[in-house]
Amino acid sequence: MKRKTPAKMSTEAPDSAVAHPPKFARRLLLSALHLIERRLFSENFIVANLTPYEEIYRDGIMSVRHYLPLEEDAIQIGDDIIEVKRDRLPVPLVFVPPLAATSMIFDLLPNRSLIRYFLALGFDVYLLDWGEVTEEHYELSLETYVLSWMPAAMKAVREDSGQTEVSCFCYCMGGLLTLMYAATADDTGLRNVVTVASPIDMHQSGVAGRILTAVYRPAQIVSRLLNFSLMDLPARYLHVPGWLNSLVFKLTNPLGSVINYWELLVNLWDREFVISHTTVSRWFDDMVDYPGQTIKEMTVSMMINNEMAGGRLRMGDQRAEFDNIKCAILAFAGADDRLVSPKSAHRLLEIVASKDKEFCVVPGGHAGVFAGSQAPALTWAVAAEWLLARSL
Repeated sequence: MKRKTPAKMSTEAPDSAVAHPPKFARRLLLSALHLIERRLFSENFIVANLTPYEEIYRDGIMSVRHYLPLEEDAIQIGDDIIEVKRDRLPVPLVFVPPLAATSMIFDLLPNRSLIRYFLALGFDVYLLDWGEVTEEHYELSLETYVLSWMPAAMKAVREDSGQTEVSCFCYCMGGLLTLMYAATADDTGLRNVVTVASPIDMHQSGVAGRILTAVYRPAQIVSRLLNFSLMDLPARYLHVPGWLNSLVFKLTNPLGSVINYWELLVNLWDREFVISHTTVSRWFDDMVDYPGQTIKEMTVSMMINNEMAGGRLRMGDQRAEFDNIKCAILAFAGADDRLVSPKSAHRLLEIVASKDKEFCVVPGGHAGVFAGSQAPALTWAVAAEWLLARSL
């Protein structure tokens, strides 16, 4: 078992050597000190992944975490103080992250931690961590994630919790992987699934969707004439490095990236602001590689052919039939999401056989709808109320 405990750190601003300095001079001094410290010791400003947990399962780079009960009587999430409930709900909650982003977004800041929020509400919280993909992992495929790691993770959660029913809370690609698992595993104990910004209909996702729609027919014709497919290419040549994932994500909102850095410059004297900004920036800057084999399968099956929107997806020798899914479904979309449109996310409700299914559009972009400053009062609160009613 591996236990992770929060690191102790000081959040007090350093004292100025000048007695009673003018406000501007003090801010200038603090800005200089913080700039130097951030440059040389950036880890001093990172406060993500501080909630204690035990590692209950590992297979290569993939692991499953079980988070320990909170010790506080009350915690602050956003602007609200939440009383910590000591009684555990019987249905465990498993968080499933996307592939390109690290799991730190679930435990981003102490006052903006999805994990701490649901722990305080009485949920027994687990997290499936896909791990740090590198170039040597280029052969990882959808089959690896969906047909091997997902079943192993669910088995580990059930053995650790002693419960047969589980719920999943998923972000972006994590939602797609969970739905593929639900469509292939015949897991009758999968009780609830919450997806946030998960692109089911790839051809309905903004500019990228229009491009995919335009290239679909030509790609089919070229493939037939040349008897060639992207699936024929060696996976190592399609491996996507993490820095490229970060760049593409930032380019979806270049003006926002500029404003973000300007805000840091203006508030560099404020240590709490620098801590928050540096932690959130770390998540955007340190995205994970996409395995080449997974990229091939996603590009051909999910993006160009848009198979999920049609209700079925082939993975190796198996086919995911999404009308096999009968668990309760809650799907979220961001009103300002430039990567996953509400129409793309809503397609989920049209391909599953679930009778208990809801769709909710909330303010925010692709990251903001899940972990932005308004997410606790919007996405999280709605999801919590929905899950509480279905976890007894």
